[in-house]
Amino acid sequence: MFGSVLFWLPSISDIMNFEVNLFESLLQGVVSTSGILVLCNLLRVHFFIKAVRKDDGSSQKEPPRLLAGPRPGLGRTLHLCCLISILTVVGPRVASLVVLEFSLRAVAAWVTVGSSPPSAALQFMVSCQFSLGCALSCSLHFLQEGAPQRLLSLLLAAGLSWILARQSSHLWHHVMALYPLHSSQRYCGVCLSLVASSRALLPLLTHSLMVTFCVAAVAAISIINHHFLSAAEALRFWTPLTICYMLLVVHTQEEQHRRPGGEVVHQTVMVRLGGLLLLMLMVGWWTDVLHMFICFLGEACCLIPSRDLQDAVSQEMAEEASSCLQLNQSTNSHSQMQPESDLVPSKDKDF
Repeated sequence: MFGSVLFWLPSISDIMNFEVNLFESLLQGVVSTSGILVLCNLLRVHFFIKAVRKDDGSSQKEPPRLLAGPRPGLGRTLHLCCLISILTVVGPRVASLVVLEFSLRAVAAWVTVGSSPPSAALQFMVSCQFSLGCALSCSLHFLQEGAPQRLLSLLLAAGLSWILARQSSHLWHHVMALYPLHSSQRYCGVCLSLVASSRALLPLLTHSLMVTFCVAAVAAISIINHHFLSAAEALRFWTPLTICYMLLVVHTQEEQHRRPGGEVVHQTVMVRLGGLLLLMLMVGWWTDVLHMFICFLGEACCLIPSRDLQDAVSQEMAEEASSCLQLNQSTNSHSQMQPESDLVPSKDKDF
């Protein structure tokens, strides 16, 4: 019996394919999970402050119900443990593919749409949670590769990132409980700083994500090329990968233009990961196929607890659509009234 167990243990470790030490992979998972938590907490702070400003003190109980967020407790702890475990198990090669796909989709959206409305950027932020975790994992794997004090650096990064995640969680709970009162009474330093600089929170998150994904894209290309021994093998991998990425980008852009809103996020995730899974079945390894199935669980662990953020983005998109419709109606009415006003000077000239 023990011989059969010992016989299967090497094959299981080969299937999981840890490219670094398991403890170092766990530390990378902690850093990646902390980045996801910071992003979600700051997005909730942004939406909450915006909702309070719209209310103007008339209804201060509506925003807490809209943005409840995951409640602290056993469920929250299990969710964090699952997310850390998933980001620990996912290999750097599959994480690199996820990062490249999201980066290409973001660049294509920025090029085609141009000056996109704020709701489009918010939708990308909500849907990039697992991609952000993969980006942090790829960057750490690339930057710490061959470092003499790799374990110490990862320990420091994990500790600092977890402290930052806890502080952002405390900020969110403080804002949710006391921001309407403190912003009106003006005696809390944290809330006063948010009143003064809350409009800079969204651009700060946008620029931080851009820098993170730029570094992660360079790391992802280096990690993928590291596994090829010849240029012919690399070309045989990159050619179907590029075609698959372009088809995925075109499909997701059409879906977002056809049905803008939060309900398309889950379908987009399934299409993206399904396309990458088919690609791994054609040109990848069996470990990559297994890690792609784990990515489905990672996306679910990120999107299911953030339904309040998806609802907030859908509400903002609906408000932007209604404001654009009102603006078009007012422009049409003004253009219809313009010829009548142009006839008046001609009659005066005749007299």
